[in-house]
Amino acid sequence: MIRKIRYNDIDFEKYSACLQSSVQKNWYARKEVLDELSGNWHILVLNDYEAVMPVSIKKKLGINLVSMPLFCQQLGVFSKIDSAEINERFLHFLNTYYFVFFYSFNDVNVFLQPISKRKNYVIGKTEYSILRRQKYFKGRKSTVKWSQHLFYKKISDFREVFSFIQGHFKGLSKKNDFEKFIHYLDFLQQHQSLQCCGTYKGDQLINLAIMVAESDQLSLLALINDDTFKKENGASFLIDKILNTYIHEKSFNFMGSNLRGIEIFFKSFGAELHEYCYIENRFLKRFA
Repeated sequence: MIRKIRYNDIDFEKYSACLQSSVQKNWYARKEVLDELSGNWHILVLNDYEAVMPVSIKKKLGINLVSMPLFCQQLGVFSKIDSAEINERFLHFLNTYYFVFFYSFNDVNVFLQPISKRKNYVIGKTEYSILRRQKYFKGRKSTVKWSQHLFYKKISDFREVFSFIQGHFKGLSKKNDFEKFIHYLDFLQQHQSLQCCGTYKGDQLINLAIMVAESDQLSLLALINDDTFKKENGASFLIDKILNTYIHEKSFNFMGSNLRGIEIFFKSFGAELHEYCYIENRFLKRFA
């Protein structure tokens, strides 16, 4: 039986144990991450935490709606074995008892019925030399080779990171969303999960990669560029250096994208498509 459990009634020990033993586990479903990104969430549970599904609620248009938190790509159902039948039961419960504005399942969740999908790109753990030789696009190899006059560095000074973000980040138009992004970076830093790497031309930072660092994966939260140095191909240089340094021990999650140009950029490094299902209310989105 699936039931709703409000936040204050969640057995977080059982919830965390279910996530940890699941085949779908990801960063976003963790209690501390959802507390930071959502602030108003609860869970759907099958029986005694055999499967769990986090649900974030946001008030829009005067109505409490299911909505993905800002900076959260995937949630969905978490269980030891991914089951289309069980996932369908959770989906039915969600559609029956909630107004869904937008909700993303994870890339492991499968369903019996056709559901809309979004694109994500991931490079699994492998040897860099094999990845570059067999999977890089020819043009990407040339671009990386041409940019070897640049320098790569892991950045530990958050003041330098913040200054560069302020000057060049274009992804968020709302001031409060930008403030949430900075607050999230501070949260990641406090939890020792923030990793920043940069491309330098001489002493000047020209490209910045902001990543969520886990024991077995790096996830690209943002790739920020100084457009003044676009011809230097610093973004290609930076991703290549990160893969050269870490791909033998960690997978690399590009965290998107559905935009054609960005999609080709990710694929050119040998990234593989990992689609994930989502549901949305397009009528409500027209007015939000």
